[in-house]
Amino acid sequence: MKQPEFKPSAEVISGDTADIYFVRTVDILKKEGINPAATMEVFGSRAGVLCGMEEVKALLDEVLPKDSREVWALKEGDAISAKEVVLRITAPYQSYGVYETSIVGILAHCSGWATAARECVEAAGDVLLISFGARHVHPSVAGIMDYAAVVGGCAGCSSIVGARLAGVEASGTMPHALIIVVGDTVKATLLFDKHMPPEVPRVSLVDTFKDEAEESLRVAEALGKKLQSVRLDTPSERGGVTVELVKEVRARLDLAGFKHVGIFVSGGIDPVRIGYFRERGAPVDGYGVGSYISGARPIDFTADLHEVEGRLTAKRGRIPGITPNPRLKRVF
Repeated sequence: MKQPEFKPSAEVISGDTADIYFVRTVDILKKEGINPAATMEVFGSRAGVLCGMEEVKALLDEVLPKDSREVWALKEGDAISAKEVVLRITAPYQSYGVYETSIVGILAHCSGWATAARECVEAAGDVLLISFGARHVHPSVAGIMDYAAVVGGCAGCSSIVGARLAGVEASGTMPHALIIVVGDTVKATLLFDKHMPPEVPRVSLVDTFKDEAEESLRVAEALGKKLQSVRLDTPSERGGVTVELVKEVRARLDLAGFKHVGIFVSGGIDPVRIGYFRERGAPVDGYGVGSYISGARPIDFTADLHEVEGRLTAKRGRIPGITPNPRLKRVF
């Protein structure tokens, strides 16, 4: 995955996204002329996959004074343990105090999404996963969520902005809307083939009007070697996608000479569902995962001051001074 390019928003830089008590704290310190060099450490509440660090680094690079800063961090995508320090900042407190809310918030949500993606990837083994969760989150965070899913191990994502951040091509077949508007699955698939660039995979959605196995054969006969996969997205009202359905579609495609056509499954996919398909030998070539990733529980991150102008300190319950973590690497 290429290095993503993050730029903090005006709302973050202005402090509008901060808890107000941090804004008030920095305001008081400015008026009193108090601005000590302070060391803050950040850790997560549970184990998972670290994500959001590149965005945090972009924020810190913009706000910390270049001549008076020291930042140590773990890498994007690192596996982390509970309470492990993932970030340590030493700089004049006024330069970063307002941004504590944003720092822990970025890490919390992104790490939660990446961890959920990793759980699905591990359940799927060698079968590729695509993040389809953009429709389940506010558009202002859809790209970040999809980026985090790729950090967690997804091969791709559906949103354009998420794919851009992750350095991959946006992934997607065709919606039911295209088929319903056109009125026929084969006709819609042929139009897709006619108008999409050759590098876009030809994947047909086959559960809209007819039996999935029947539609799979129809589109395979129409596109031949150009058809890469069919996607099964049978709704819960009709029992969803089952192992038996996948096996039947595979058998009928094979019998008709279309062994090259893969089967992609979406709709309510999570590690349990993936395990259901895998344990029963369903020949699935790819999964689209939506709300399991997009709705993942964030990993709570906490930021604590541990040193102020060389004086070791900490709130009660925490140990004063630097918390050792040899995995941290200096980034600034």
